[in-house]
Amino acid sequence: MNYASVNSSQTSETTPTVLWWSRSGRDYSRDRVVRKAFQSLGWAIDEFAPMFSGTADIEASLRGVKKPQLVWVPCFRQRDAAAAQRWARRHDVPLVLDPLISAWDKQVFERHKLVENSAQAQRLLRWESSLFNHSDIVIADTDCHAEFFRSALGVDASKVAVIPVGAEEELFSRQPRPVASEAMRVMFYGSFIGLQGPQFIAQAARHVPEVNWTFIGSGPLLDQCRDIVHNAEHVEFIPRVPYEELASRIGAADVLLGIFGTSEKAARVIPNKVYQALACGRPVITRVSEAYPQPLRTQAAVNSGMTWVSPGCSADIVAGVRAMARTRQTLPKVSDAAAATYDTYFSNQVVRESLSAVLRQILPAQVVVSQRAA
Repeated sequence: MNYASVNSSQTSETTPTVLWWSRSGRDYSRDRVVRKAFQSLGWAIDEFAPMFSGTADIEASLRGVKKPQLVWVPCFRQRDAAAAQRWARRHDVPLVLDPLISAWDKQVFERHKLVENSAQAQRLLRWESSLFNHSDIVIADTDCHAEFFRSALGVDASKVAVIPVGAEEELFSRQPRPVASEAMRVMFYGSFIGLQGPQFIAQAARHVPEVNWTFIGSGPLLDQCRDIVHNAEHVEFIPRVPYEELASRIGAADVLLGIFGTSEKAARVIPNKVYQALACGRPVITRVSEAYPQPLRTQAAVNSGMTWVSPGCSADIVAGVRAMARTRQTLPKVSDAAAATYDTYFSNQVVRESLSAVLRQILPAQVVVSQRAA
């Protein structure tokens, strides 16, 4: 559908509006970053949280939801997409779906709840593929996820765009150097799931007693990690901390650990913890992945702030941590490189520019940035 005429008579005089269509009411970090990007472009955000996903288009009509310039279905809300698409088509408004993950991928390959070739898995695949293909644009967080949407879900390449997740810069900003300590401090935080590979970190920690290791969070693999380190004095486990405290926790560490899982999904994602650590100016050790921009994967840590290791390889983690510890005097420079990497590839400015490119693809130029923002 060509949306070149959508509200074109109004856009030079009014603030463009995006209709945020989500039944869940939950607000994820990804969503907050995107919403801020819209606002920085001068857009207003109208909320629509229907009572039921399947009949939400009828509810929107009964409630007299005003016609926006764009409908946005945020992350994890595939179940809201069909009704949103029906309503958007009736009102001749483009719709963008920002799923962040594939429900089919998660149920089949991550949670192993469905067998890939089973009838139920195939129904889920067809359902999700249809939802993606009936959206005007599908957002991926990395190039690898974009390729997955194209190859596995059959989404037309012209409909897929990439916007990095980034970090909430009001919380995650450059942190001062940590207070000096005798031993280098390495930190991992997460939900202790297979994608993150925390067991490989625990195996590495057991063999590097000259470094202090901190694990923050809880999840299915936490007990296994505790068993691996056998109550070692140089390893500390801390329960989940408030989200608002994460930046200061990152700031207290010398090096942050990303993910080390061996799954195909682990190879496609850049986790929140990596964005957040880089935004705080902390070096990151994580599994090598084509999800990261190619220039980063060919630079030394002193120039990128990133140390790459093989997935599922605790020996590589050991080597990476020990290399950092041996050259601890260079950590300020590596930290500067980490912050520069964030600014160059993942910052809120990059998110805003990527969003602006998506809007230019499906909307008249005068809609993309409102008069208020200009």
